[in-house]
Amino acid sequence: MHFDRRSLFGAAAAVAAVAKSTIGSRSAEAKLPSNDVEPRGSTGRLERLPTLALEANDEFLTSFRFWVNTKLSKAAEERYVAITKEKGIDPKANMPVAEAAKIYAEDPVIATRNHAWLHAQLLMWKNLRREFHGNYDAYMAEMEVADKSGPGTLELNPDMVIPEYTKHEIHIQPGGYVGDPFAGHIYHYGTNNFYSGRNYQDDLHMKYASNVPLPKDGKVRRILDMGCGVGQLSVALKQRFPNAEVWGIDIGAPMVRYGHMRAVDMGTEVNFAQRLAEETKFPDNHFDIITSYILHHEVTAEASRKIIAEAHRLTRAGGVYYPIDFNTAGMRRTEGPYSELRGWMSHRWNHERWVREYDTVDFKTEFAKVGFEVSDGPKSGFAGDRPNILGTKRA
Repeated sequence: MHFDRRSLFGAAAAVAAVAKSTIGSRSAEAKLPSNDVEPRGSTGRLERLPTLALEANDEFLTSFRFWVNTKLSKAAEERYVAITKEKGIDPKANMPVAEAAKIYAEDPVIATRNHAWLHAQLLMWKNLRREFHGNYDAYMAEMEVADKSGPGTLELNPDMVIPEYTKHEIHIQPGGYVGDPFAGHIYHYGTNNFYSGRNYQDDLHMKYASNVPLPKDGKVRRILDMGCGVGQLSVALKQRFPNAEVWGIDIGAPMVRYGHMRAVDMGTEVNFAQRLAEETKFPDNHFDIITSYILHHEVTAEASRKIIAEAHRLTRAGGVYYPIDFNTAGMRRTEGPYSELRGWMSHRWNHERWVREYDTVDFKTEFAKVGFEVSDGPKSGFAGDRPNILGTKRA
């Protein structure tokens, strides 16, 4: 499907102009020292951004994003309700996205919300990428030293075939998770922006780790975090289960490199490896607990089914697989033309490439097919207060 981008994001160019004039541009600065790049120290477990200008830019965009996602989005939803009533549209009726865009997306308030949401994110990525690539040698030297350091190990597989489906620039992140050497750095600070400042100390990942259910016998010796990204949940799991052997795997080499470096800085022994979640290379029945965090909505439906099968192969009798995502315990659906339009916009403009396939996967059925005992897991609080599915391997 194709229709003009201006129909979605028109009538709000002033928002981008205001943001750019407020943010400005950072002049060239001296190169940072090699090895440990931490010129402004840390706040708890979060290293501060290396310049005051970049930190100010980031805080502005984080606050701006929060305003867009709350007050401006509420105003846009109120306009949707008003337009729906004016035109006599059934608010729960199915409507083609192109038709919904013509009716709703050209409204000035809705268009302003859409434009502000998109361009704030683009500016955030631009600022972060400029910093890390502008000081390429220093940040690369820091990672290279960490690669060989412990605690914990790092396994990279430069000759492995990277599946095409993993190469998309999810969240419009330049280079995606596999195509930029600083993908881990950019992802970490970028997603702090997504969380509106609520995860600077990995607060949410610590909460999710505390909610992970135990195996039936309560014994936890080995844990696998599939699609671990930069390892925030992996580290939190190790801190909850200090005597367990914890592995975090991800297809993105820059992601696991950054995750390993960060775990080393925190003195936390986690093993990171560049591997596919659907083909992990671990032995059968090897793990007591397997987790994943917002993995399934970022892979194809086919990959999701393979990951579920792989998780079952790897889980020992009585062990559990707990995938934390938007709503694995019941299929997530959009309802009504505006909801469908918002979902399509996220798919198209936020490059949530596989989210519409994710909506078609019945996780309870797929878990049961491979032999998991299926139940609803704890409510994670992620994207609302929905439960996540829990799979326990039969004895």
